Amino acid sequence: MNKFIFYGWIISSVGLLLYSFTQVDLSLTLSQVSVWQTIQKLLQQIGYFNRPLSTLIFLLIMFLMFTLYALTLNFVKNNIFDGRAVWKIIIFVSVILFFAYNAFSYDLFNYIFDAKIVTYYNQNPYEHKALDYPGDPMLSFMHWTHRAYPYGPLWLALTIPLSFIGFGYFLLTFYLFKLLALFGFIWSAILIRKIALRLGSDPVLAVAVFALNPLVLVESLVSAHIDIVMIPFGLLGILAFLEKKYIKSFTALILSIAIKYATVFLIPGIIVYGLFKSSKDFFLYVLILSMIITVVLASSRTNFQPWYLLLVLPFASLVSDKYFILIPVFLISIASLLQYAPFIYLGNWNPPVPTILNWIMISSIMVSGVLIIGRKLMHR
Repeated sequence: MNKFIFYGWIISSVGLLLYSFTQVDLSLTLSQVSVWQTIQKLLQQIGYFNRPLSTLIFLLIMFLMFTLYALTLNFVKNNIFDGRAVWKIIIFVSVILFFAYNAFSYDLFNYIFDAKIVTYYNQNPYEHKALDYPGDPMLSFMHWTHRAYPYGPLWLALTIPLSFIGFGYFLLTFYLFKLLALFGFIWSAILIRKIALRLGSDPVLAVAVFALNPLVLVESLVSAHIDIVMIPFGLLGILAFLEKKYIKSFTALILSIAIKYATVFLIPGIIVYGLFKSSKDFFLYVLILSMIITVVLASSRTNFQPWYLLLVLPFASLVSDKYFILIPVFLISIASLLQYAPFIYLGNWNPPVPTILNWIMISSIMVSGVLIIGRKLMHR
């Protein structure tokens, strides 16, 4: 059974890797190699011109990954899988998905272009946007070209060197940015283990709940969102605070906020814990609530996006031994990835898609509540 689960993860990851290339933008040529162009066109034929089949493949891959996720967590809770087995899966899956195309989000292209404004155009991305350079070939496959740089200065400091090292070659630069996301993902898992040990939580379960969650894998390793680089600095700040290394904690939190401002909401949790010396569970609940408030605020400003949950899941994983945490983590993660299914099927976000997406999320929350209450009543 152990080998079955391990190879299941490998197969599902390879499936997701291949599927990701069905979503390559029709205006983007990843390579001039004729063999690759033939393969890319075949995959795009599925993604863009056979949408029912594409949707079915996506749903099957997600079903397989969440089934493996549930089985893996069950094995960890029953001490069948130890930390070594979990990390083996994480490493293999990470390497495979590192090569995936950012199938479900165009944000990675914006990150690349923001740095390019500095390294190629020698201008300030806070003052200039992609549309200011209409002759740039990247504009043919980018979205959100009308916005100026919205993130903190540290993100530029991290990505400008990658843009330089990429020497203007898109594919090389693309994978350098993916490498940064991979580093953030692995570092986050390591820090979650250390925090779990410090707080007396199960470190193997905490790492597995976070790092093998298909939502985290997709948004961190496939789409390579900025959040997965911001989060480990926030986790480092929490760990340093628990170790009473306050200067290190403050510095790490400032660095996290300097990437993307959302982790400023970790500070109330730290203040509450420092002032009232509350239990470790209460401390984590405050951190989770703070990050949920951040997600709600971000969603009210635009729309809910699945990768927003990268703010919540690292802290939820640290108390995932509680069924009233694990149940919503599992179900809401499924619902979040299902947000992509209507677009894959229809090719647009027009009505009634927004209504469908809202009901998917509402249903997952309601079902979570029912299962939590049912679990409580059965226990009694």
